[in-house]
Amino acid sequence: MISFLIFLGVFLFMECVTWLTHKYIMHGLMWYFHADHHQPKYANVFERNDFFFLIFAIPSILLFYFGVEGGMNYLFFIGLGTTFYGFCYFMIHDVLIHQRFKWFKNTNNKYLIGLRKAHKVHHKHLGKEQGECFGMLFVPFKYYKI
Repeated sequence: MISFLIFLGVFLFMECVTWLTHKYIMHGLMWYFHADHHQPKYANVFERNDFFFLIFAIPSILLFYFGVEGGMNYLFFIGLGTTFYGFCYFMIHDVLIHQRFKWFKNTNNKYLIGLRKAHKVHHKHLGKEQGECFGMLFVPFKYYKI
């Protein structure tokens, strides 16, 4: 039971980490890597923004390694929470919202439509300033209205 609570707590905490990282790192210090993501058309299959995948994947891999090496200890479940959040982020952000993969083109789900609306509001700003809606899985309720 404690393993599941660690997993769930880390998964939920990752939304806070994502919001802070997106607002203060991606739209701040590391804007160079995120700027191409805010352009209307992507020039390539990959973006410089995809670099952030590595930033989050490396700690998860290390947590898995040391969690298994230590006999399936709490580090494994922290790694599991971050990895599952990363998977959900990928499915929502890259697949559903940006359609980088054409798996789910249409949805009538109010929650998913709300996420798409909030992200469109975020992307209406092409520069790094004046951004809004920095979260991914939890956005203001006003975007869930149809």
